[in-house]
Amino acid sequence: MKLKIVMAAAIAAALGVGSAIAAGEPQTVRQEEMKKVGGAMGALGGIAKGERPYDAAAVTTALTTLAAVAKTYPDHFPVGSETGMDSEASPKIWENMDDFKAKAANLATIAEAQLASLPANQAGVGAAMQALGATCGDCHQTYRLKN
Repeated sequence: MKLKIVMAAAIAAALGVGSAIAAGEPQTVRQEEMKKVGGAMGALGGIAKGERPYDAAAVTTALTTLAAVAKTYPDHFPVGSETGMDSEASPKIWENMDDFKAKAANLATIAEAQLASLPANQAGVGAAMQALGATCGDCHQTYRLKN
């Protein structure tokens, strides 16, 4: 009986350690960061489409998130993390890292500019979404693998 308990505890610990290790992997961090970007863009999109009322605090939070993620996002692409964990990262990232970093910096710049002149209404959020979306789309077209 004790052996079964010890084995069950060992298996549970191994699974927990495996999950903790995966959580720190660059691919996992990248996916988590993109979920933050998706949430921020979703919040802005809801306001821009009129599905949610204009909320300056929500706009500020979304733009702040976009700027913060964009500033550090390229740091999560070390050599050796090109594959694994259902990564959608194109090998072109590592071939053109300077351009990839420039695209991320451009997103941060646009998000910060929008934050500095905070959109004051639904139309302003829509205009911000166009600028941000174009930058996101440019990077995705070049550096994201399509499933």
